Amino acid sequence: MRIFLLAALLGPLAGCATLGLGPSTKTAAPAPAPAAVVTPMPKPAATSAEALDTTTAAQRAEAAKKPSGGEERLGATIASLGDPTQPGFWVRTGLVSAEAEGRIEDPRTGKSAKVTLIPSGKPAGSGSEVSLPALRLLEVPLTELPELVVYRL
Repeated sequence: MRIFLLAALLGPLAGCATLGLGPSTKTAAPAPAPAAVVTPMPKPAATSAEALDTTTAAQRAEAAKKPSGGEERLGATIASLGDPTQPGFWVRTGLVSAEAEGRIEDPRTGKSAKVTLIPSGKPAGSGSEVSLPALRLLEVPLTELPELVVYRL
């Protein structure tokens, strides 16, 4: 009798999953791969510049390519090393008010890096923070405060 009562109570719930009202036994489709290449975070135990820089050789080669034109010179800035655990090629600067693609260049050597320009919320003359991979690509000593030229692409 108990089994009959249990079946009578649970029977109507059996179709709920197919109506989207209950748990489903179907597995979700895998999420599509992201379009952009994502640079992984460094390992927590990383202590050297090499260990903290998680960019690949291909990413560094792409960032080192100079555009063939169509860029706007935003100005020069005194640069310092930003958060070395934040991956990728970026500059946090007061020279932009909205995130944009850009490039930084060391006028002493002519070396440059494509970067994401991130607004710092500070005045344009207050200096900029640059990612570890970008400074390494420019071959700027990490303890130096170089003057870099910033371009918007």
